Amino acid sequence: MQNLQQDLIELLKNEDNLVVDNQLNKNKIIEAALKVEPFLISLLIKNDTFKKHFFQEVENVLVFDKIKFQRFVNNKSFLPDSYTAFKNKIGLAINDDSTDNFIKAKNDVVLVWPHKDCVLEGGQNKEDQKRNEIFWNETLAPDNVDRLLDAKAFTNFKKYDKDGVHNVTDIKGDENLILKGNNLLVISSLLKTHRGKIKLIYIDPPYNTGNDDFKYNDSFNHSAWLTFIKNRLVIAKDLLKEDGVIFVQCDDSEQAYLKVVMDEIFNRENFISCIVYRRRKSQANLSKNISPIHDYILCYSKSNQSFLNKIKPNIDESKYKNPDNDPRGSYVTMPCTNGGGSKYTIKTPTGRLIEDEWRFKKDTYDNLEKDNRLVFPRGGEGKPRYKLFLSEKKENGVVPNSWWDDLGSNQEATRELKSLFNKNIFSYPKPEKLIKRVIELATNENDIVLDFFLGSGTTASVAHKMNRKYIGVEQMDYINTVTTERLNKVIEGEQGGISKDVQWKGGGSFVYAELMQYNQYFINNIQEAKTKEDVLMVWEEMQNKAFLSYQFDKDMFNSRLEAFKTASLETMQYYLVQILDKNQLYLNYSEIEDATFKVPDTIVGLNKGFYDRS
Repeated sequence: MQNLQQDLIELLKNEDNLVVDNQLNKNKIIEAALKVEPFLISLLIKNDTFKKHFFQEVENVLVFDKIKFQRFVNNKSFLPDSYTAFKNKIGLAINDDSTDNFIKAKNDVVLVWPHKDCVLEGGQNKEDQKRNEIFWNETLAPDNVDRLLDAKAFTNFKKYDKDGVHNVTDIKGDENLILKGNNLLVISSLLKTHRGKIKLIYIDPPYNTGNDDFKYNDSFNHSAWLTFIKNRLVIAKDLLKEDGVIFVQCDDSEQAYLKVVMDEIFNRENFISCIVYRRRKSQANLSKNISPIHDYILCYSKSNQSFLNKIKPNIDESKYKNPDNDPRGSYVTMPCTNGGGSKYTIKTPTGRLIEDEWRFKKDTYDNLEKDNRLVFPRGGEGKPRYKLFLSEKKENGVVPNSWWDDLGSNQEATRELKSLFNKNIFSYPKPEKLIKRVIELATNENDIVLDFFLGSGTTASVAHKMNRKYIGVEQMDYINTVTTERLNKVIEGEQGGISKDVQWKGGGSFVYAELMQYNQYFINNIQEAKTKEDVLMVWEEMQNKAFLSYQFDKDMFNSRLEAFKTASLETMQYYLVQILDKNQLYLNYSEIEDATFKVPDTIVGLNKGFYDRS
């Protein structure tokens, strides 16, 4: 693990009284930083690492962040046993970038937890549940974080269209994309191609319930889950357009905590709504106290430029009549009075004067009367009512409310998938009607939709049918047996879900690719090993080619190899997986032409096309 504070000692050890007994003289260094002493600034700015992390470019001028540097130098802020600046409890604090304050009046409140200032290493597979999580502090280990989040190379490119599956020979700029791999690494890679281009992000992340029915790890401990989701949401914000929006689905397990985290990342003033979605039509009487039948969907805009569309109303057309043969068609009448509205006197067709509080200002009322939009009941004696035409209501749409109980259930979504595959293939899919509501609220045709917890592919399927561009990310192997197969059926014109509502006839295409494995290759071989001899053969290859954890001593391990052979097959497999550096699961794009990795020229060319299209 690289410790920048040791690097700072090396940088300053020749300066007068700044390093004493190989320890930083913190008071002197902080005093020099607060005074922005030229000698210190000169030393820091000449060092690429310190320049990157403690200076910001503003109008082509580098500005020194002396507060961030002060916190960095003040080593006691970082807990040595946890490698994080935050105390080992989850709670609320004031948002002044300090770590030792309690809530005070008139300050923004943020959620803090252990490892909030870190990036969680590794994946989200079931295999990750039992290992000790590794966190890289963004300040103390920036090189590790940078390497983890650096753009990755892709491989196994395929294009799906009405004519089948084809090899990809070139990458254009507007393909629908289905990408396999750890979603943190994929969306970090997308920053190079899609920063500020995504109109809608919808995600349905693991709820942190410990429910074993999930195909991936859904039993993070609380603070690890918060770090896991924060890492992804910070990148998601950068991917959104200025008028983009994000919808995040969750349940009671994390909803309250997630809301505070999203307030901090997206800003509280950009909160749009907490939607309650009824996921069950029937009640499961298995709960001890109250049976939960709903999820939450937190909705935020990236900025105040974001506006949601209105939706098509559910209309009982039988209530609309046209008794006076108005050429604009059938209508219903609505009251013109409104308590607390504008007060004035109107005259009915019979000459009756009525003073009241009205929905409209007087000039608007007069225009409605001239446009034959008023109806006077009781033979012209009654208070006027205005005409609401069916055609206008259909065209203008309505603003939805936050209670969604008419958009299908998890059971209906399961039946949708079963009708496509003739068997139950996925737990807890989302109904297409739910995703249709989200997409029609947040996007227009050809906007880009991103779902980086793609699962069975509902978001991509609905976006495809609604003529939106989309990017779906999933790391589990069912992406090849469920997700892409489902989308292939969409291309063929399947008529499930929302197909009839949107008059779907089939067509379109998408490109599939997956992160190019490096250490993940060894994990796969370890897990597929059938005998101890197979595991040892993997180890022989690992010690020469794999990236191993910085905590692992290879020489000591080899000296005890005979003892290792006495362990069970499962123990041997588990141990070898643990010693692999999870920051090196996939190949960085910047290293794709390194001869060490022997990447074929065709794959190099496709990656350049993928990344250069930006």
